[in-house]
Amino acid sequence: MKLCLHCGFSFRGANWKCPSCGWMPESIQGLVAFAPELAANSDYYDSEHHGRLAALEAGNFWFRARNELILWALNKFFPLAQTMLEIGCGTGFVLKALEDSRPESRLVGTEIHVSGLEIARRRVTARTELIQLDARSLPFRDEFDVAGVFDVIEHIDDDEKVLREIAKALKAGGGLLVSVPHHAFLWSEIDEISKHVRRYSTSELIDKLQRCGFEIVFVTSFSSVLLPLMVFSRRVCRAGTEGLLFRQFLIPRWLNFLLEKILGFERFLIKAGVTFPFGGSLFLVARKADEIGKPSAVKSDEVSASIPKAGSPGKFDAIRKLDQV
Repeated sequence: MKLCLHCGFSFRGANWKCPSCGWMPESIQGLVAFAPELAANSDYYDSEHHGRLAALEAGNFWFRARNELILWALNKFFPLAQTMLEIGCGTGFVLKALEDSRPESRLVGTEIHVSGLEIARRRVTARTELIQLDARSLPFRDEFDVAGVFDVIEHIDDDEKVLREIAKALKAGGGLLVSVPHHAFLWSEIDEISKHVRRYSTSELIDKLQRCGFEIVFVTSFSSVLLPLMVFSRRVCRAGTEGLLFRQFLIPRWLNFLLEKILGFERFLIKAGVTFPFGGSLFLVARKADEIGKPSAVKSDEVSASIPKAGSPGKFDAIRKLDQV
């Protein structure tokens, strides 16, 4: 359902006008805007980066590999999902992959910066709804089968508020796919330029998700095989300019090809059941904890038989003990 952020009334309807109080969100350049005062805000991310990033994503090994991992996880754990929400969709690179993979599904992409949504609008078709909003206040309740938040919550001080809002937006049993930067010891100038608040340990992310009402389904690092190269580059290649952020993506074509093949092999291992405790990024699949009387539209027999319940001992406890960095 839709949620009026003015009076708190939940409703269904073709538009966003609240049938209770009559309030409607604003519009910016043809986009529904729930937080117009933050549309050009640069506290969490420099909106000027969107244009440069969009020019790099489609050809860069890391973004391509992350998309492949996201699509694999979605198809494996939530194959029947029909409604999907992406928080912090940026320039729409992931949304475009989801559109191509799920042509019959309803997709909604949200982003705080209009500059990112303008690029996303050129990438996706009209069937994907794009909304400007603050992820700490989502205008949805019990609406989606699956949500995704990819390299977003590390920018936000109150990341748990965002996770709680996502839980409210999901149907009971709905799925969540998350990627974040891994390991505090990898903190560098790139994180500062990117306006990261933190890099996560596995245990930190698991604990936060469980506190916010999620059960853990699957967790692994990725870019694990490339971790030594990443450590080296972050210790040696130092520069106090924003050029450092994009220089990591500007690599020779042959090297980009090689690194993509390496991450493809890593993904093959993940698909075969190998999980990695260390890596440049952390990828986690969770689902909203059961709510009595509200069955989920998402079905996954493969998952339901294997998930340790939130707070119970299981394979994720070993990961929590192993990774405290």
